[in-house]
Amino acid sequence: METLTSLFGHWAGTVPETMSRLTPAGSDREYWRIRAGANTVIGVNGTSAEENRAFITLCRHFHAKGLPVPELLACSEDGMSYLQEDLGDTSLYDFLEPCRKSGMYDTGSVKLLEKVVKLLPEFQFRGAAGLDFQICYPVESFDRRSIMWDLNYFKYCFLKTTGLDFHEDRLEDDFGHLADTLLHDSPYDTFMYRDFQARNIMIRDGEPMFIDFQGGRRGPVGYDLVSLLWQARAAYPEELRSHLTDIYIEALQRFRPTSSDSFRRELKHMILFRMLQVLGAYGFRGKFERKSQFLTGIPAAIGILESVLDEGTGKNEYPYLAELLRKMAALPEFRQIPASTADRLTVRITSFSFRKGIPEDRTGNGGGFVFDCRSMHNPGLYDEYKPLDGSSPEVISFLDEQGEIQKFMESVYGLTDPAVEKYLSRGFTDLAVCFGCTGGRHRSVRSAECLAEHLHGKYGDRIRIVLTHREMKRQREL
Repeated sequence: METLTSLFGHWAGTVPETMSRLTPAGSDREYWRIRAGANTVIGVNGTSAEENRAFITLCRHFHAKGLPVPELLACSEDGMSYLQEDLGDTSLYDFLEPCRKSGMYDTGSVKLLEKVVKLLPEFQFRGAAGLDFQICYPVESFDRRSIMWDLNYFKYCFLKTTGLDFHEDRLEDDFGHLADTLLHDSPYDTFMYRDFQARNIMIRDGEPMFIDFQGGRRGPVGYDLVSLLWQARAAYPEELRSHLTDIYIEALQRFRPTSSDSFRRELKHMILFRMLQVLGAYGFRGKFERKSQFLTGIPAAIGILESVLDEGTGKNEYPYLAELLRKMAALPEFRQIPASTADRLTVRITSFSFRKGIPEDRTGNGGGFVFDCRSMHNPGLYDEYKPLDGSSPEVISFLDEQGEIQKFMESVYGLTDPAVEKYLSRGFTDLAVCFGCTGGRHRSVRSAECLAEHLHGKYGDRIRIVLTHREMKRQREL
């Protein structure tokens, strides 16, 4: 504190009135908010002179190019402490929290994400121009050695903790093949931010500002895009990821002509690598350092990994690794998300009339099921049932006596139950199931009620159920 107090005094010409320590994230660096009158800055005490030197040099370099990074205000002679511009307390991750909880990304949030993605090539290309990469910490470039560090980090800090038996030689062979794939376009002339994710992007006056780039180095452009869009805890819907990837590819064309198809194919291997890297970090931080907050992100990372494997990535290039990861993903400990987690799965069950159209998907996911109930005998054809609906005992008896609804719902359960299991294991937050009939009052309502009761009985508090009868303007939660 003495060094930061002295730095602030030389910069501001006065002593601090308050110094409040900020909650650290994943590093051992100390962050302080220092105030005196109208002046507020962030003071930083680092633990590595080389890491500090990398940040200070990169910060000055990017700022001189007009890139949105904090201004460096003062630095101690030994380089271990410095003052930087205060960007506030709202990260992109915090800003998007309501979207994650609801599963719905409003236009403003999507536009902000688009802006972030468009700025990424600016760092990667303009930021690389004239940069002395020798200052990068801990290595100058994304290379085979650093790749193997991360892969073995996964092996020893995560895979071995699962208790799975594996053939280490075969695994190392596939690690080598994965490294070959990732390095196919090296050496690099672009800057790799390394930790380009939502917690390291601050929102000030509605604009993104970028921090924590001290681990940057030469590297492939796809790595940073994956770090942002496939961040496990961010839980972006797949459709939004795809849209933002298109935006990035379009922005990339200004600096390097790129085929969208080939870029996306190569990106899948980077997603695979990044998830292994993330699991290694989560394993070390959560299982060895006993920081429980890192354990909560494991199911989502496993889910992303499983999705990549489902697309066939690595099946031919690294078959043993792919086989082993499938076994790992199927372990019971990774198949459930604790009920205490904030981002539990919401199943939105809706009854509707086909005459008024299929319900709009407001989550941006575009996934789920639409079941047509019109094959069942319609109670609405009979005068005594017309004023009633599918929750009325008389209508329930009618449908039960016909026997069609039981067979229909057995088929529905056969499709929805596995989907719920998958969505839970992958950390997805929203599943839509819609039932339509002619008027949206009898068969579809009863079917929606049946599914809601079935899923609530089977999964309890592991899922949140929102049951909506659209044509009757009724909604409730289970």
